[in-house]
Amino acid sequence: MLLTTHLNAGGITSYLQTLCRGLTADGHGVWLVSSGGERAGDFQAMGCRLVTRDIKTKSEVSPKIYAVLGELKDIILREKIEVLHAHTRITQVMAAWLRRMSGRPNIATCHGFFKTRWNRRLFPCWGIRTIAISEPVVRHLTGDFRCPPETVKLIPNGIDLERFFVAADEDRTACRERHGLGDEPVVGIIARLSDVKGIDILIETIPRVKERIPEVKLVIMGEGREEQALKDLVRQRHLEGTVRFFSGVDDMALCLNMFDVFVMPSRQEGLGLSVLEAQACGLCVVASRVGGLVSIIEDGETGFLVDPEDPAVLAARITAVLTDDFTRRKVGRQARARVGEHHAASRMVAETVKVYREVI
Repeated sequence: MLLTTHLNAGGITSYLQTLCRGLTADGHGVWLVSSGGERAGDFQAMGCRLVTRDIKTKSEVSPKIYAVLGELKDIILREKIEVLHAHTRITQVMAAWLRRMSGRPNIATCHGFFKTRWNRRLFPCWGIRTIAISEPVVRHLTGDFRCPPETVKLIPNGIDLERFFVAADEDRTACRERHGLGDEPVVGIIARLSDVKGIDILIETIPRVKERIPEVKLVIMGEGREEQALKDLVRQRHLEGTVRFFSGVDDMALCLNMFDVFVMPSRQEGLGLSVLEAQACGLCVVASRVGGLVSIIEDGETGFLVDPEDPAVLAARITAVLTDDFTRRKVGRQARARVGEHHAASRMVAETVKVYREVI
């Protein structure tokens, strides 16, 4: 039984799509508990059995989550579910309670970094095993939260190279046309619109990039609480004709193929799943030198790393990449090859199943 807060577009949902696709293909039965979301149909199509209840809250003491525990316990016992796998803080707490109620082992995947608040220290709820998506997250768990090292397992996110591909020129052009774009250079990002992603920094770089490349466009795809603030910043910088916002990404791979360069200017990042997806599509990535991004980008070989929160440096690197077609394409090819070698979806699924078997 997998538990997550919602199934809207985002990194955790993308991770779960890859995991569920692999689990069901290998013959495992998968129950998925969430508040639902725009991607729910994708999971149904894979053969997952969905339990949709209103558990969307940020409070670990919300009556919402305790109201469904009895029903979930009955499902676990009736369906002989063997392991509980949580993916958000709220569902970690739920899985910890369900372990007590059902006797089934619980594990958690830590998808990023968390503030060391008293409630996390007092009620860690990491489970019998905790999967970390990158080495920095491993250090975060064993250092900041003092998780015993033997309980933490590093399993980097996996990417399905059949789903994330280098599109044909005609498909790329058609996708651009659907989004009102032509053959101008396009800088792009697909991410949750939150402060930690540093999208405001990316917007601040664009006037500098336009000094060398006046026709450049910036495409921002995603939703989040910072959306209005980012749109206000675009207006303040008089970039309405340059920056485009899109929500509800239907075909992630094709949308990625619209871009000439993918930029991830994060202030903090557990790994950067969308970066791996961009690399799998053969894109050259420019990203902040923070967190797990350092582990998936070899600077100058499979992408470029820059210091965070420095619009001038970021603008210089973006400009250099856009004006050097040979290097941009070479780096993109090398990035895709590295994803295939180190981040295969099949490996992630197999390693996760191995953890399941260890705790059962």
